[in-house]
Amino acid sequence: MFIIGELINGMYANIGTAIKERNKKTIQACALDQLACGADALDVNCGPASRQPLVDLPWLVETIQEVTHLPLCLDSSKPLVIEEGLKVARNKTIINSTTADPEKMDALLPLAKKYKSKLIAITISTKGIPQNKHQRLELAAYIVDNCQKAGFPVEDLYLDPIVLPVNVAQIQMKDILESIAEFKFISEPGPKTVIGLSNVSQGAQFRSLINRTFLTMAVAYGLDSAILDPKDKELMDTLITAELILNKNIYCDSFLEAYRKK
Repeated sequence: MFIIGELINGMYANIGTAIKERNKKTIQACALDQLACGADALDVNCGPASRQPLVDLPWLVETIQEVTHLPLCLDSSKPLVIEEGLKVARNKTIINSTTADPEKMDALLPLAKKYKSKLIAITISTKGIPQNKHQRLELAAYIVDNCQKAGFPVEDLYLDPIVLPVNVAQIQMKDILESIAEFKFISEPGPKTVIGLSNVSQGAQFRSLINRTFLTMAVAYGLDSAILDPKDKELMDTLITAELILNKNIYCDSFLEAYRKK
């Protein structure tokens, strides 16, 4: 499982304050903490409250790169902001994210090609959130087709079925899980899959339990990557164990410790 740490986000009070005050130590400590807990990449988002995202995102990228070579997942709804982050990136990058909106794809696919970045694509369109598996698959196929026409390698594409909160969209949970499995058959080679895990428990009680359970089920459906909190030890232990049971790692009595050392 490719883990993208979610904690460098201006929506969190400590990160938002650090961005405003240009406090590198807070940002760098957050990056290194996530690395120590098992993150393979770091999501970087200056947050919706940022008054100067064109300046804030590049500052975050440069600040993080001073302490780690982990790939950076540049997270913004604005292509111009994404490009400013890409310009200063020395680490490998992931663009987070495009949608099936043609205007958005026309802006971000060329950037992904130019900067040799991977790309997350959310299966949502200008018509709104898909209501079932078939709509998700239709949007996914449209995204893959556009990537192929643009000459963007599909193996560098991560499709996101858009996870919704279970307390308001319980009826969609099974379709979301099945979409993860079926996205792989859209093309050859197939795209990878990713989810924003914390969305599933948004506004609910027992958030950590819901996150752990959904992640375990998603892994069984073939999930490749997740944006999550790697500092949630129970969550990470559950993920390691799920992959062990699926024979992705070799068993030993100290498998948790062994996996972390790896």
